[in-house]
Amino acid sequence: MNWTRNHILGLADWMIEEYDILLQTASSFREVLSRRTKKVPALQGQVVTNMFFEPSTRTRSSFELAAKRLSADILNFSPESSSLTKGETILDTAKTYLAMGTDIMVVRHKQAGVPQAIAAEMDFLETGVCVLNGGDGQHEHPSQGLLDLFTLCSLLDLDNPRIELLKGKKIAIVGDILHSRVARSNIWSLTKAGAQVYIAGPPTLVPKSFLQMVTKLESDQLCLHWDIESALIEADFVITLRLQQERMTDNLLPSLREYHQYYGITRDRLKLCKPKVKVLHPGPVNRGVEISSDLIDDQEFSLIQQQVTNGIAVRMALLYLIGTLNS
Repeated sequence: MNWTRNHILGLADWMIEEYDILLQTASSFREVLSRRTKKVPALQGQVVTNMFFEPSTRTRSSFELAAKRLSADILNFSPESSSLTKGETILDTAKTYLAMGTDIMVVRHKQAGVPQAIAAEMDFLETGVCVLNGGDGQHEHPSQGLLDLFTLCSLLDLDNPRIELLKGKKIAIVGDILHSRVARSNIWSLTKAGAQVYIAGPPTLVPKSFLQMVTKLESDQLCLHWDIESALIEADFVITLRLQQERMTDNLLPSLREYHQYYGITRDRLKLCKPKVKVLHPGPVNRGVEISSDLIDDQEFSLIQQQVTNGIAVRMALLYLIGTLNS
């Protein structure tokens, strides 16, 4: 199968073959990053614009470094110092970067649908510009979902990561499901891989809308729990999510202390899982809230640093696949 996607906006409709192409491409770029010279000319002469309308450390820095490793030129957008403060629209901002010769736009916004709207405008204008969703509202965060997938598959087979390795594995996703675009991307990719996904969190943070998602999947692929212990029993991997307090407009939690008491990942809770269980977190981590501080730095359990490192290779792969499609 050849790569055909001009935009990467979400993972809901990805096919197994596409995941494997991404995993294999990321694996080759991980090898590049291990060399003394960590740069290749794959996107030389192309312009990648990071249009981040909300704060980000890992995603923005990772995309910027990935583009530089591919020899692309980088433009970084900052909303605070942009013409948005003067009344310019988002689409007009995108057209401004288009006029500067942008080939790829990486878009992150607090509102769902903004990357899709920009991609639709670029297609309507027949620009050939590719749009990559860097995270939009409560919709999806595809690059994070893919780097989590790559991290898991690489752990199971470093030399040949492929999606079939996760078939039958039990993966628990714990925490603030309601506000998590990462959880949504993870659900699509992991269920496509044939994994059994168990979601757990407080009733206020596990929306009933996820029950509708269950009906679209096989009955044994996605299970919802409001008590964490049921989700963790015999789990192979645990993905714990950040409490996104900046998105919480209502009093959804009594206190952070109580949340950790009932839903935090601790050594004692991990005893319910498989003996070699590994823990992931998309970051940034609230130490002592979603996960006990000592576990974050314990390489026996934690894959958090590997996720950050793998994020560069995965984002190199994404930029490369869409950047060379029309070349």
